Amino acid sequence: MINYKLSPLLLILTVFNLSCQDEETDNIERGESGYIIFGHFYGECMGESCVEIFKLEADRLLEDTKDKYPLQSSYYEGEYRTLSNAKFDKVRDMFFSFPDELFDYPQTIIGEPDAGDWGGLYIEYNFEGIRKYWLLDQMKDNVPTELHAFIDKVNLSIDLIND
Repeated sequence: MINYKLSPLLLILTVFNLSCQDEETDNIERGESGYIIFGHFYGECMGESCVEIFKLEADRLLEDTKDKYPLQSSYYEGEYRTLSNAKFDKVRDMFFSFPDELFDYPQTIIGEPDAGDWGGLYIEYNFEGIRKYWLLDQMKDNVPTELHAFIDKVNLSIDLIND
């Protein structure tokens, strides 16, 4: 059963993948569709890989160039550049991996992200008037079990992009 919160996104992706030329597809091509932002952050770290944030849209993948540590109190404000289609193809399935369970959590912080220098994940969802963000703990013992596979998927996607 598809959760109603994600089904419009799946519909647009299906329309896009079928290369239909209706208004929905035109909106995707103009970048007016929703997106998912995902990435990791480490406070006790040095180098460019300490903060890696990506924005996945229906037809492209972008990388944040600011590499700023996410704040707990607000959405991440990045500056993005488009990555190659090959990198996009490696992670485009993130749309289908997004866990509906995240919408069940009223708090934006789940666990204790980066509390023990093990890092955290920044996740943002924006589609059809629903915009939310979360900071997830990388230490799975501090996070509900239903989110473990998604944590693994985010980390794998970052690794695939950086290969």
